[in-house]
Amino acid sequence: MGEAVDPAYVQAPEHRPKQSVIVAEGIPLIDLSPINYQQEEPITPVSIQGLIKEIGSACKEWGFFQVINHKVPLRKRERIEDAARKFFELSLEEKIKVRRDAINVLGYFEAEHTKNVRDWKEIYDFNVQQPTFIPPSDDSDDDENIQFQWDNRWPQNPPEFREACQEYAQEVEKLAYKLMELIALSLGLAPNRFNGFFRHNTSNIRLNHYPPCPYPHLALGLGHHKDTGVLTVLSQDDVGGLEVRRKSDGEWIRVRPISNSFIINVGDMIQVWSNDAYESVEHRVMVNSEKERFSIPFFLKPALYTDVKPLEELTDDNNPPIYRAVNWGKFRTNRMRSNFTKSNVENLQIYHFKISQ
Repeated sequence: MGEAVDPAYVQAPEHRPKQSVIVAEGIPLIDLSPINYQQEEPITPVSIQGLIKEIGSACKEWGFFQVINHKVPLRKRERIEDAARKFFELSLEEKIKVRRDAINVLGYFEAEHTKNVRDWKEIYDFNVQQPTFIPPSDDSDDDENIQFQWDNRWPQNPPEFREACQEYAQEVEKLAYKLMELIALSLGLAPNRFNGFFRHNTSNIRLNHYPPCPYPHLALGLGHHKDTGVLTVLSQDDVGGLEVRRKSDGEWIRVRPISNSFIINVGDMIQVWSNDAYESVEHRVMVNSEKERFSIPFFLKPALYTDVKPLEELTDDNNPPIYRAVNWGKFRTNRMRSNFTKSNVENLQIYHFKISQ
């Protein structure tokens, strides 16, 4: 793009294995240099056809991929990682000052406060934007219609925590939107096709801390699940532990940590928009008996009022819509409710919106 390449986020040659090796080892590794560091302007779909094809293949065949040369400054990534470590090192008494509750779902919580007692971790959540919560219309019973508010609860310590989080959020959000443009192009859509869905987005970032687990055979860092949002951009440390269920045979594949890369996966909403062309894939986190692990996922999510349905450009008589509209506000509210109330009813899933053929 006519600017110098910052060595802080350029991958060393040894981290650029050949394509055949990448496939053999696990999820695809994609170099974003063509859109970040090429000298020719402007960038056009024709000039990045190879990259668009790689993105499309990864989304279709895996639902996951890693990116390098992404242009997120390493110093900002290191700063939020340092702030997260300092925060989780605080006493429990200090951390619970910003603990989440059944009304304000943002802040800190530890593993024993989750419904899944096998989860071995503690987390801190904050929203990228600070939205005013406008609940979607809900025709459910009053006792199920829990109202939430989303106000970021910033701790006093470490003092640089809030600034580090907000600076990082700005950078990783830019990357997420750039990836959404590539995904749109890979589906044959205009690059800005998804932009309007995120004007009042509900995206959030989670700081994960997985302490060493003395009983790794009895616990998971995080049980198998699919991401409900649009796109996840994950930063993980060199300890690793993320595993992805391979679509081709159902085997669990460990994602090998690569220095200064991000792990990307598509969520349920892309699955609906693409009419199942791209599928949200199960993944889980394994614990480590000797080392603590840190990770920082960014979850790209649309505005509360968004009705997510198969895009008209991707459906026709030969490929009719598979899903009816999913109201994101209702869908997310239902899923959050399950974190705080016990129910005999299964969590709402996107397959509940499938149209009977």
